[in-house]
Amino acid sequence: MLLGYNTNGMAHHDLFDAVELLADLGYGSVAITIDHNALSPFARYNRQRIERLGRLLEKRAMRSVVETGARFLLNPRQKHEPTLISGDAGGRRRRVDFYKYCIDTAAALGSDCISIWSGRLAPGIERAEAMTWLVEGLHQILEYATQRNMSIGFEPEPDMLIDTMSAWEELLALPGMEDLCLTLDIGHLHCQGEGPIGDVICRWATRAANMHIEDMRAGDHEHLMFGEGQIDFPAVFRALSEVGYAGGVHVELSRHSHDAPETARKSYEFLQNTMKQL
Repeated sequence: MLLGYNTNGMAHHDLFDAVELLADLGYGSVAITIDHNALSPFARYNRQRIERLGRLLEKRAMRSVVETGARFLLNPRQKHEPTLISGDAGGRRRRVDFYKYCIDTAAALGSDCISIWSGRLAPGIERAEAMTWLVEGLHQILEYATQRNMSIGFEPEPDMLIDTMSAWEELLALPGMEDLCLTLDIGHLHCQGEGPIGDVICRWATRAANMHIEDMRAGDHEHLMFGEGQIDFPAVFRALSEVGYAGGVHVELSRHSHDAPETARKSYEFLQNTMKQL
């Protein structure tokens, strides 16, 4: 496995500076959250920046995944909207088009996968209808990804339509979802009482394309610095080692950008020390 870091926790850094900093700290992977200052689909000279980033990742021997959870990239007034389950059909098409752009970007970078989620269920929309929209969107995305030899890691996210591992299983059982992979967030499992975490990792190891990691407290969806929550990290890494997980384990501390260099350093030291003690 490779320790990695999500650029949503380095929002005040130039993307290329962030990659250099992470490589210098020892990280072997980077989770690139597409955003206004990070390979935005609306930016000028975007193709050149993607090519430049690909060269930098190769030079620094870093792997990558592409993350799609930017808060206000597609809508400056409403966080994370539109999604695959938004009531407006045009909005859903816009989200699909964004995911296709992210797939193209990931393919150009040689990334392991792109990571997505369902979105929140808006008032007045029935769950069954939202599930229909979600599956319709995922069919388009999976077909596009297959053409570009790219994996889609779907992340169950608290307070969204697909929030728990049970909801993920429900989605995976639907027709056409056979190729859908998993982005597993360790903190979310603890927050929602979905444990033991080691058992979840072992069960879904062959489906996991991406991992997020942070500390968290039970019942509180707040991404915390390591040591500030309740997670048993030695047990987490024992399970990852036992299943032979070979992908990136990406620190996700999106509210720590104000102190990103120090947070990234402390996170790496904590996780590296935890792995050495196994």
